[in-house]
Amino acid sequence: METIDTVALMLGAAWASGINLYAAILVLGWLGGAGHVALPADLQILGEPVVILAAGGMYAIEFFADKIPGVDTAWDALHTFIRIPAGALLAAGAAQGFDVGPAAQLAALLVGGGIASASHAVKAGSRVVINTSPEPFSNWGASLAEDAAVVGGLWASLHHPLLFLALFALFMLLLAWLLPRLWRAIRGVLGRIGRWFSGRPSAPNDIDDRDVRGGNAPRALRRPPHNATAGRDR
Repeated sequence: METIDTVALMLGAAWASGINLYAAILVLGWLGGAGHVALPADLQILGEPVVILAAGGMYAIEFFADKIPGVDTAWDALHTFIRIPAGALLAAGAAQGFDVGPAAQLAALLVGGGIASASHAVKAGSRVVINTSPEPFSNWGASLAEDAAVVGGLWASLHHPLLFLALFALFMLLLAWLLPRLWRAIRGVLGRIGRWFSGRPSAPNDIDDRDVRGGNAPRALRRPPHNATAGRDR
């Protein structure tokens, strides 16, 4: 394989694994097994019928689990320990196309694990936020869009590697912008869940103390500066 093809396959396999591992294995296995693409030697096992059958069965289960609010988050939490190592292994297998020593495969293992972690974090984090919506349609739409992105992304990495690498660069830029915002949103969701279990009332009583002092709270809840209060007492 050419270097650009190998890099695109390595990054694509790791990225797709973090979103939907079973769909990624199914796509790579079917394309390789049917002779549509030539996979590196370490990935040719994905084209074995038993592997394709197992991946298809697990994808069918995930297809439905991923569309039930709450169940999808539990599924994502469980697959934190599956998608990331598998993405690293797939990237290392794709690196065999470089036809170099084990150092390149070890580097690919680390890079693949990091990329799979990033795409998994975006997928799982966005689902936590989406699940705060009472209707299920946004959840279904997100799940179908993720499946389509995995299939389309892997197809592009195998047939149009330059296009995939350009889209991957855009994904990394989006990731840098999105992850901090997702983290703040998740903290807000977890805070509301904690208040719900503890029985504490929500806003306005839970307005942040810094907001009250800084004047961002409603007028009735604002507290005057300490020295102003002391002056009135005197």
